[in-house]
Amino acid sequence: MTLSRRKFFTLAGTGTAGAMLLSSLEAFYAKRTLAAGPYGSLISDPRGVLDLPAGFSYVRLSETGQTMTDGFRVPGGHDGMAAFAGANGNTILIRNHELSPTSSNGVSAPNSKKYDTQGRGGTTTLVVSPNLTLISHYGSLAGTYRNCAGGPTPWGSWLSCEESFETGNKKHGYVFEVPSSATGFVTPVPLVAMGRFNHEAAAVDPNTGYVYMTEDRSDSLFYRFVPNTPNNLSAGGSLYALRITSRPQANTTTGFTVGQAFTVNWVLITNPDPSADTVRVAGFNLGAARFARGEGIFYGNGDIYFCCTSGGSSGLGQIWRYTPATETLQLYIQPNNAGILESPDNIVVAPNGDLFICEDGAGTDFIVGITSNGALYKFARNVLNTNEFAGVCFSPNGQIMFVNMQTPGITFAISGPW
Repeated sequence: MTLSRRKFFTLAGTGTAGAMLLSSLEAFYAKRTLAAGPYGSLISDPRGVLDLPAGFSYVRLSETGQTMTDGFRVPGGHDGMAAFAGANGNTILIRNHELSPTSSNGVSAPNSKKYDTQGRGGTTTLVVSPNLTLISHYGSLAGTYRNCAGGPTPWGSWLSCEESFETGNKKHGYVFEVPSSATGFVTPVPLVAMGRFNHEAAAVDPNTGYVYMTEDRSDSLFYRFVPNTPNNLSAGGSLYALRITSRPQANTTTGFTVGQAFTVNWVLITNPDPSADTVRVAGFNLGAARFARGEGIFYGNGDIYFCCTSGGSSGLGQIWRYTPATETLQLYIQPNNAGILESPDNIVVAPNGDLFICEDGAGTDFIVGITSNGALYKFARNVLNTNEFAGVCFSPNGQIMFVNMQTPGITFAISGPW
C-alpha cells in the first residue's frame, strides 16, 4: 500500500482491553527510541539511505529506470517479494509492482504477453549471485493492476495479488501465479476460484496446501482457499472466510486482549467471483470476522502471522497469529504506540524465528523486528525519504535479507551477522 493513502493517527490511550500490551513491551514506550535489539543500535549511514546495526551492510540491486536484461526498464512501485533457490547458489527474487493503469514507470511488455493491455502492474524477476551481484533482471508478469503483495508457495512459485476490483479490458482483483523457473513473461492466468476482491497477500501452509489470504479493506476478511488438488491452484477449489466461533461477525479492531486464544471455524463463500465487490459482505453476513486492513502475511513455525495495518484502538496496527493445528486465533502484537510500531505492512518469519515487519506509516519508516518473547526492536531506518519498506524476505540460506523501498523503487540486499 502506498504512503499517500496513509493517515497519521494521534496516539490514543491504552485503557481498553483491546489496547492491552504484552508485558514484555512495557519497557519499549519511548517514541522512536526502543532499546537496542539483538543486533544492537542503528548506526547512521554516511550515504543517507539505510541506517543498520553495526556489522550490517547493504547493496542496491535493481532500481526504477534501469535497463533490464530483456531491454525493458525496471518498473516503479516496488512492493511484495519472495526469494527462491536458483542454480549455482544463486537467489531468484520475484518482485511485485503496485501500479495502476495511469501510473508512470509501468511494467512494459508486448501486448501479447499482457493480461490486460491497460494494466501497468505485474512482476519482475531478479537473479542474484552468492556475492550479491545482479546477474539478470527481467519482466515476468504484465498487464495486471496494483500488484501489491502476494506470497511464495512451497513448490517454488510466487502468488502475485491484485489489490484492485476495477474492470479494464478485463476484470481484475485476482491472484496470478509466477513460477520461479520462468525466464521471461508467463502467460497470465487469473486464479478465479481464489476469489475476486482487493487481494493483498498470501501464505501457504505446507502441511495442507491451503492458501491463506488477506484483503486490504477497512472491513476486510481473512480467507482460506482449499485447492481441489494440492500444489495445483489452477485446478480450482473452495474459498472460505474465518469466523470466530464465540463472536460471530466480530469487529477485531478493538475488544481483544493480546495473547487470548479464540477457536475459529470457516464459512464458505459460494460466489467467489462476483460482478460487484461483495465477497467480504457475503462472508460477514455468514458470521465472518472483520479485520482493519489485512496486509502482510507469512507462514512460519506452524503459525500464520498477518498484519492489520490500521487495527487497534489507536489505528496504528495489529499483528494476529492463526494456528492451523488447533484452529485458534490470537492477537499477537498491539502496541497502540507509533514509537513502537506504526502501520505494519509486509511481514516475514526470519530463519532465527524473529518476525520482521515493514512499516508504512507517517514520517520515518523502519523495519521492525520482534523476538520470540514479543520484544520489538528497530532493525533498519529509511533515511532517504518517508516512503514505505516492502517485500522483506530472506535468501534460501538465511544469510541475506532482501527488501524494497517502494519509492523511488530500490531493491536492497542486506548482509551481516545474522
